[in-house]
Amino acid sequence: MSSVFIDSVLSAVVSRNPAEPEFIQAAREVIESLDPVVQKKPEIVRLKIVERIVEPERQVLFRVPWVDDKGQVQINRGFRVQFNSALGPYKGGLRFHPSVNLGIIKFLGFEQVFKNALTVTPIGGGKGGSDFDPKGKSDSEVMRFCQSFMSGLFRHIGPDTDVPAGDIGVGGREIGFLYGQYKKLTNSFTGVLTGKGLTYGGSLVRTEATGYGLVYFTSRMLQDRGTDWQGKRVVISGSGNVAIYAAEKVQSLGGKVIALSDSNGYIVDEEGIDLATVKRIKEVERGRVKEYVESRPKGSYTEGCIGIWTVPCDVALPCATQNELDGNAADILIKNGCIAVAEGANMPSSPEAVERFLEARVSFGPAKAANAGGVATSALEMCQNSMRLSWTFEEVDVKLHGIMDNIYAQCRDASEAYGLPGNLVAGANIAGFLRVAEAMMAQGVV
Repeated sequence: MSSVFIDSVLSAVVSRNPAEPEFIQAAREVIESLDPVVQKKPEIVRLKIVERIVEPERQVLFRVPWVDDKGQVQINRGFRVQFNSALGPYKGGLRFHPSVNLGIIKFLGFEQVFKNALTVTPIGGGKGGSDFDPKGKSDSEVMRFCQSFMSGLFRHIGPDTDVPAGDIGVGGREIGFLYGQYKKLTNSFTGVLTGKGLTYGGSLVRTEATGYGLVYFTSRMLQDRGTDWQGKRVVISGSGNVAIYAAEKVQSLGGKVIALSDSNGYIVDEEGIDLATVKRIKEVERGRVKEYVESRPKGSYTEGCIGIWTVPCDVALPCATQNELDGNAADILIKNGCIAVAEGANMPSSPEAVERFLEARVSFGPAKAANAGGVATSALEMCQNSMRLSWTFEEVDVKLHGIMDNIYAQCRDASEAYGLPGNLVAGANIAGFLRVAEAMMAQGVV
């Protein structure tokens, strides 16, 4: 019964979302993991929980007009997909990037539902963004765009309804502009956005959280293999917040990060990446990683970012974007002796790559579990905002570490309980799904 059921749900997802390959990919990965669950819990089939969970509760699409520095009117699209609120207000980032479309936002929002569930904090799942590209724009242009974007979004969000955060292209600058406009339009000072500046309700550790959390999760993977970070060669794709602070935490635990990348190419430094140089280039100068070799001549730069996976390493942390690591790259990593891969970006490994890693018994941490540290700390920021409190860096970091340890335990325990020991992909999908499904069943057909 269950295999027929799984096939029918997948067929419906494909037919109803024909132009959304990323969403179909994300939905397929979760749904195919649920075969043993629906066998044990037939009420999930009877109440059509899976069919309901793949449909967003609400999708908002709006026009974003703004004026550039030349006085020309520009028009972008804004999106917010409020996917599931069974566990709490919708929670998920805003992405500003030319590649953004409804399918991308739906894929990210769907993943967010289960990621947020694994944090065991009272938040649902959603995602949003725009096809606006902040690269090359002046601060004034970014401000005008953000103000227009929030003017279209503000009526759909709120501290107990939907709490956006940052994502690709949306950092502290953008969050500040968005929050200022929300505050003006609503005449309220609430915790409606996370990732805010520390002077107006932000949380310590939020900047570092996804990267730190990724490393805490990977530490448990290594521990179960009887090892740790000491002396490990580590390759990390990307050079944004996730990559930089994952590298920082790896180095503090004794690992050596030897490669980072951006959308143009990658750098390799066999002596270990100098993070002070990378932070200056990326966070202060908003430059490209190729500039690294100007300050560190022993490093090398190579055009094209996919080649980063040919660098021999013990641990790989893909932290750039979806489907950046394909089956061929997985084969190379395995051949070169990589023992652990954990996803810092959202769905950065293709289905073929994941299959290769699992077959080769490479420890694999899926994004919805391994990169949940960012949203977990966003939930902690929401908590601080509600209580009008501010916790110390150490307090937040301890809470984050505990959440990531708990997420790992949930994934491991679920994989074992459903006959798939060691498969953290299935474990994460099952554990996250069950938490949402139980809440949905308790709340009736809504």
